Amino acid sequence: MSLPPLSPEQLIRPRHFELRMALIFFTLLVPNGIYIPYFPLWLTGNGFSPEEVAVILSAPMFLRVVTTPFLTTLADSARDRANVYVALVAASVLVSAGYFLRPTYALVLGVSLALAVVWTPHSTIGDSIALSGVRRYGANYTGMRIWGSISFLCANLAGGFILAITGAQAMPVIVFLAFCAALVAGIFAPRLGPPRRASPQSATDIQESGAKLLNPYFLYFAAGTGVLIGSHGFLYGFVSIYWKSIGISDSVVGLLWAWGVAAEIGMFLFFNRLFGSSTVVSVMVLAGIGAVLRWLAFPLIWPLGLGVAGFFAVQTLHALSTALILIGLQKMIAETVAEERTGAAQGIAYFTNGFCTAAVTLVSGPLYDRFGVDGFFAMIAVALVGLACIGLAARSAPKRA
Repeated sequence: MSLPPLSPEQLIRPRHFELRMALIFFTLLVPNGIYIPYFPLWLTGNGFSPEEVAVILSAPMFLRVVTTPFLTTLADSARDRANVYVALVAASVLVSAGYFLRPTYALVLGVSLALAVVWTPHSTIGDSIALSGVRRYGANYTGMRIWGSISFLCANLAGGFILAITGAQAMPVIVFLAFCAALVAGIFAPRLGPPRRASPQSATDIQESGAKLLNPYFLYFAAGTGVLIGSHGFLYGFVSIYWKSIGISDSVVGLLWAWGVAAEIGMFLFFNRLFGSSTVVSVMVLAGIGAVLRWLAFPLIWPLGLGVAGFFAVQTLHALSTALILIGLQKMIAETVAEERTGAAQGIAYFTNGFCTAAVTLVSGPLYDRFGVDGFFAMIAVALVGLACIGLAARSAPKRA
């Protein structure tokens, strides 16, 4: 079915479109840059056990893989996606204030579940607005999106220095203020009218086109990337707690997180130069090897006396274990999935990544409680399962002329 023509208003490029979207991306990812590394520290600082931390971190992940596609579909059917974005950010401001209450297990879990529902679609809707500008006006997507990576890195650094002074109890205040800043920026988001195509995670697109993607190559590949991404669940849930337990300060924890993000950005910048001619399977195998090496090295750094410098070296592997996986997945979709099915492909990949990460995070609590940092050795097995799936995908790859 052909798409309806753009209205005369939709043909007019909004003033300062790229600048306004850069501001959206910059403020959008600041809460992530605080929440991901420092929320586990806040939980342990309030007396939660590793098992409770694992449930609080993983339960929202299970929930959001179900709710996010429906909210992005709602954004697709709205008069303007920017209005849905503003409403969700405003809801995030209100829900995040729940962390100011006395932090009982039931309350923190409830707030985290509610926050996952209204927070997770921010990035997807922001991407869809930006991509509409790319299609209609030739806007520079990378020039806008890179400000999100910059803000995430800056939040890692600034958050570490602030918490080194105030303590982890300041984390909810910083996240709340970051959402407030995102709300102010959202008010100035460009209004483009109804979208031209479904968002990358549209539930409708998944239902209508997803069945066409159920071939062995795509399914094995999606499973492999999901499991490899999922092997990072132990890292995201407990590495900050581990670093603090061996005496590393909050400011250095922030630097370590920021170094990993910087390595990821570097891979995005130089991927074409380094691996542009490589096959997607070889890219994913290298990513899997990077993950195995990372999980093997983490428990050995401190006992071998390599100190903080050793952790910085291991964090550099984030360029392989994360960036290459994200790039390789998009490369596979671009090479083998028809354009009208890319929405379904993105949705299936989002589900596998989210579900695997949630499952690994859930089991990471008992692992850390019993084995401490040696729990990373279990992630080697997880990564090897992901590599095996990539191997099965290579065997079932479509034949080329």
